[in-house]
Amino acid sequence: MIGADLIALPCCFLIAMLLRGGDLKLAANFGPGSYVLVAVVTIAAFSISDLYRAVIRFIDQRLLSVTGIALAIAILCAYVAMFVIKEERFPRSALAIYWFIVFSYVIASRIGMRNFLRNHQDATDSQAETVAIYGAGDAGARLARAMRGSDEYRPVCFFDDKRALAERNVAGLRVFPTARLAEAVAAMGIRAVVIALPTAPPERLRDIMQRLAHAGVGAKILGRLVDAADDKAPPRARIREIKFEDLLGRAPVPPRLDLFARCVRGKTVLVTGAGGSIGSELCRQIVTLGPARLHLLDHSEFALYTVRQELATRFPDVPVEAHLGSVCNAGLVERILHGGAVDTIYHAAAYKHVPLVEANIVEGLRNNVVGAQVIAGQAARHGVDTCVLISSDKAVRPTNIMGASKRIAELIFQAAAARGADTTFCMVRFGNVLGSSGSVIPLFQRQIARGGPLTITHPDVTRYFMLIPEAVQLVVQAGAMAKGGDVFVLDMGEPVRIVDLARTLVALSGLSEKTPQNPGGDIEIRTIGLFPGEKLHEELLTDGEVFPSEHPRIMRMKESALHPSVLDTFITCLMMACETHERPMIESMVKAIVTEYNPQPVPAAPAPTPAAAPEPQRLGLIRKFVPFRI
Repeated sequence: MIGADLIALPCCFLIAMLLRGGDLKLAANFGPGSYVLVAVVTIAAFSISDLYRAVIRFIDQRLLSVTGIALAIAILCAYVAMFVIKEERFPRSALAIYWFIVFSYVIASRIGMRNFLRNHQDATDSQAETVAIYGAGDAGARLARAMRGSDEYRPVCFFDDKRALAERNVAGLRVFPTARLAEAVAAMGIRAVVIALPTAPPERLRDIMQRLAHAGVGAKILGRLVDAADDKAPPRARIREIKFEDLLGRAPVPPRLDLFARCVRGKTVLVTGAGGSIGSELCRQIVTLGPARLHLLDHSEFALYTVRQELATRFPDVPVEAHLGSVCNAGLVERILHGGAVDTIYHAAAYKHVPLVEANIVEGLRNNVVGAQVIAGQAARHGVDTCVLISSDKAVRPTNIMGASKRIAELIFQAAAARGADTTFCMVRFGNVLGSSGSVIPLFQRQIARGGPLTITHPDVTRYFMLIPEAVQLVVQAGAMAKGGDVFVLDMGEPVRIVDLARTLVALSGLSEKTPQNPGGDIEIRTIGLFPGEKLHEELLTDGEVFPSEHPRIMRMKESALHPSVLDTFITCLMMACETHERPMIESMVKAIVTEYNPQPVPAAPAPTPAAAPEPQRLGLIRKFVPFRI
């Protein structure tokens, strides 16, 4: 660069003299030494501005501006020196002309060489991914500049909905209207489109995903606004795959840190169902809060082994004890609580898959009802400080056995709180959890991997969704806010249509939906009808009173409850009805406990093998306590 400047700068000085004098007479008044001296002084100014330390391929506007300022200071000093020594032969106005010509030369030479080197590298580097940027705003322009200095991405154009930007140039790239999306993707060989709209609402992101899917191109997203504004962060750290939580319809609810650790730090904690989706995440977050000891209880050997190994590897300093067995085993739960001096219990063990529980109502009721009864009874007996039940939105006006069993579990915890024990009992109710076992997301992902079709039960089905960490944080905070017998509900925003969720996942996979209007699509979405006991729309709130809690996005409810002794009698009768395996009798008993239970018709099952008739005395006991005809 110095060698090139030694040749070019005297030429720039000669041009300045020609422009000032109009001919060669003025330029001829100064010998070659003057031209060399001017070049040396200019190079010294360039050196002070660090121009010669810059890597041309990464040179930016800031460095060129500093170079122009350094050159202007040098020329100003030369002007003052000539004024002091009263040099009359040299026209001082030629210095201003010289600054303009030299600065133009520096910009043209450096930017031209930078573009040449980048284009040459792009032509030889086949590993760089050809991408377009959706959004020609400030975040998109920053991203384009960062991509040019990376080896992972090669930006070729922008897409933007604003008509004023169509066919314009932003950060050196052409802006195409979104109407030309498919055309530009095919013509330029674009492999992915990076959505550079950090503040776009989920509805707009879903619409963009649909457009990109129709254009047959994958999508990525620029990270949070703070990442988008960080010019020093490499594109690899700022660009990621789109996740469904980006399209959730609301911002995730952050926890309040003062509530988060209140029932965990320095305490002994028991998590039932520790190997499940919610239970295992509970364990992961609990160990980060510094418990004195953590007890795990699960009836699945593999699930218990997996979460125990993970916790031991990541947090070897936290004492963790794994207990294999059912939460319905009162003796096992009593031994854990008696020997462990447990302070806090999070009861996550339950059967939750609606169709499976609907087809196996006896086991579903026994596990969910008896398990809650055992935990509540043993927690009160052993003086546990806080006991939290993880419930479900399906417990509100249930139409299936799973929801009814969770509502009975809530009644058990409410009755335990009404008995006046020292233990604080509370319940947490939330909707579908993204990515949990039995969730619709893994099902859709497996169906997409097989090539479809995606099966939905009804085009109008809606569900509330939340993230697994959100659900766990809600559970932990609820225990800290509980007064006794409370039901806590997260403000989950608007429900999401399952068919929209299916279309979003198809788009996230870079595929298109197969419809009568688009017969060449990749994945069909097929309606198969509602499952037995399934509702079109879930609810989170009953007719009970709603109060604010210490967290602005968590609501507290007080609901009607049964008297503890009445509830105990009803549950005894329910378990006796379960021993008959007669569905009408069981449903009638459930209806007696949960009056809002409204079972849906179920397809007739094959005739069972004849079994021994129920003992007369047991049926008589049921009839004695149930105030209606069975």
